Amino acid sequence: MGRKTVLNDIHRRAGGRMVEFAGWELPLHYGSQLEEHRAVRRDAGIFDVSHMAVTDIEGADCRGFLQKLLANDIDRLNDPGKALYSCMLNENGGILDDLTVFRRAGGRFRIVSNAATRGKVTAWMQRQASGFSLSILPRQDLAIIAAQGPEARRKAHDCLPIEWREAVESLASFEFAEAGDWFVSCSGYTGEDGLEIILPQADAPALWTALTANGFRPCGLGARDTLRLEAGMRLYGQDMDETVTPLETALGWTVAFEPAERLFIGRNALEAQRKTGPLRRFVGLVLKDKGVLRHGQKVVVPPFGEGIVTSGIFSPTLNCSIAFARLPPGSYERAWVDIRGQLKESWITPPRFVRQGRPVFDLDRI
Repeated sequence: MGRKTVLNDIHRRAGGRMVEFAGWELPLHYGSQLEEHRAVRRDAGIFDVSHMAVTDIEGADCRGFLQKLLANDIDRLNDPGKALYSCMLNENGGILDDLTVFRRAGGRFRIVSNAATRGKVTAWMQRQASGFSLSILPRQDLAIIAAQGPEARRKAHDCLPIEWREAVESLASFEFAEAGDWFVSCSGYTGEDGLEIILPQADAPALWTALTANGFRPCGLGARDTLRLEAGMRLYGQDMDETVTPLETALGWTVAFEPAERLFIGRNALEAQRKTGPLRRFVGLVLKDKGVLRHGQKVVVPPFGEGIVTSGIFSPTLNCSIAFARLPPGSYERAWVDIRGQLKESWITPPRFVRQGRPVFDLDRI
């Protein structure tokens, strides 16, 4: 098994089935992945996401550094307390990682990125920081608990320090509040309302215990995967990596081409790709027939060519199999997925299936 989070013993005592993920030992589920999924869609669940990488960036040149480093424009964060989703690209426009950047008071910033890319991303940031006056501080002393679901904010209220409660109640999506070493953002990876709480490792077990006592259901990696795919959220290493650009992953909205003078890493490659086109399509698939869509399955689109399923699950909310797929350029509405040697028909949809617990579209009208 891999590295352990500070909550590892609690997971084991609660009956968590532990597996290795991105070099960490984490719970896959606590008995029923389906019930954990439903808890988040209907009520409230909590996840230990302490494996995620937290990096603080401080110093006089933070803004200029991040304007170069990230494809999105941090000047959109016009006030402290705001957050932004972005990709970090290489010179060819390939995605090194996807992340959230937070603007803090005093010209400081915080980045939360993926566990599997931790070493690569830290090394990349340190190389790109040459010539800038700043410090890059990986925070390995912190834990992260994600409280997600329509009842999450209400149920978390009494578990937070009193001085936090009013501020947390008023947070909008991609806003955050901090006091001392506690940091609470209105964000998550499930498509539901909720909070991500970054706090000292020593404080995490007490908070986890208080949240479960107040009605939160512990949830593992299995439910996290089905929830994020239903909500249209990409997984680094499956749906994107250094071989594809944001424009080929339906993440063009995270790339800020204006102002034109901002020369972020990968800009020239993306502009060239926009001009040369046509681009591969990144879409949602809904399986018309019985079966389960899985990562790596071949997708056939006559006469346009072939593509591949990047992520696939059986959706508990829609009661059918859904997936993301990268497909050849062209205008078409159907595709056929090779499942154990049989080509099965799928509808093509936008790569988001569920919003706040409800289907985005009527399956009967596709």
